[in-house]
Amino acid sequence: MSSSKVGGPTLILIASPTPFHQLSLVTNLRCGGMILCTGINHCLCDGIGTSQFLQAWAHITAKPNLDLPILLLPFHTRYVLKPRNPPQVTFTHPSYFKNAPDKDSETLALNHYLQSQRLVPASLTFTTSHILHLKRQCIPSLKCTTFETLASHTWRSWVRSLDLPSALNVKLLFSVNVRKKLIPEMPQGYYGNGFVLGCAQTCVKDLVSSNLHHGIKLVQHAKSSLSDDYVRSMIDLLEDKTVKTDVSVSFVVSQWSRLGLEDLDFGEGKPLHMGPLTSDIYCLFLPVIGDTEAVTVLVSLPESVVGKFEYYMKEDSWDKEANGDGFHVEKNGLM
Repeated sequence: MSSSKVGGPTLILIASPTPFHQLSLVTNLRCGGMILCTGINHCLCDGIGTSQFLQAWAHITAKPNLDLPILLLPFHTRYVLKPRNPPQVTFTHPSYFKNAPDKDSETLALNHYLQSQRLVPASLTFTTSHILHLKRQCIPSLKCTTFETLASHTWRSWVRSLDLPSALNVKLLFSVNVRKKLIPEMPQGYYGNGFVLGCAQTCVKDLVSSNLHHGIKLVQHAKSSLSDDYVRSMIDLLEDKTVKTDVSVSFVVSQWSRLGLEDLDFGEGKPLHMGPLTSDIYCLFLPVIGDTEAVTVLVSLPESVVGKFEYYMKEDSWDKEANGDGFHVEKNGLM
């Protein structure tokens, strides 16, 4: 890797490998650019750990002849997240289930529908103006972050596009970094899975008929509940190997837009593009190269509902008078 000379743009792609696949592949292009594809098993580390490894790799590769220390040394000891003995599951954890839903339930019907359809990726880039327009629908009565706003808006648009039964209970699952939420805090540089799944839930009718404010409050409540005691209870729960993540009626969001992956420099400049090699049913928030405040939302949906999803995503975030459209929508290409 250190001998690769890159004179053009760099593309960084991240894949999910099988146990027998190589972890990294470098393709040098005729134009002088390079494609770096790397696959890291989620059992090993989370997104923060992946970013930490790639940042260290780029740091060493960019200046191989200099004796430069790695900026953040990895902390490999996993016992800081070990379960208690005996387990003490003192909270309910709606992100998971132990007993499968009834075979005739609407929950399984939705899950079967999503798995039986041809899924196609939809990619929409939200500029700073789009995000501010969404936030203005809640401010000043409710202060909210970009993630809370986009997660709620995307979840609501996904549910609306699928025309789900009004009484069906739906969930938004999202990863939350708990490195600083635990008591004591996890050691700096912890290299492992230092996240848990937050869960916002409501019925379809309440989510769809209410404004954006409602969904954001659900996300904020889910985040605020992740105390040290709650996280410890979840760790003990997951020691039971029969417990599974409830993805049957769930929209799952993972945020990659704040990991610094768009700034990776292996010696010849920052990447032109960063993203997953393929898209699946999970929703990813990706960074936008050249615009630190913008976010690209990437999600796969049944082909028949992609148009409706894009319409609902634009409906509440497009300030026609102030901004014009400005949306970038991509259905094909690298994604």
